[in-house]
Amino acid sequence: MSILAWIILGLLAGFIGSKLVNKSGEGLILDLVLGIVGALVGGFIFNAFGAAGVTGLNIYSLIVSVVGAVVVLVIYHAVVGRRAL
Repeated sequence: MSILAWIILGLLAGFIGSKLVNKSGEGLILDLVLGIVGALVGGFIFNAFGAAGVTGLNIYSLIVSVVGAVVVLVIYHAVVGRRAL
């Protein structure tokens, strides 16, 4: 998968994951980074359970990446903590 596809998939997964976890998002750069890390984590989790990980720029890979992004965001919030609005 090309680097541009990883960036697009990471941005989408990070954005969707942020909206699922805390409803406000973390910002463009942090959403992108957490989404790319989430895609890697999601691929690892799905491979551990015997399913295919990220396979390309498609809906299945987006679901895998969003699951990973949610896991990464929950861990991120547990470590960093909630910021006051």
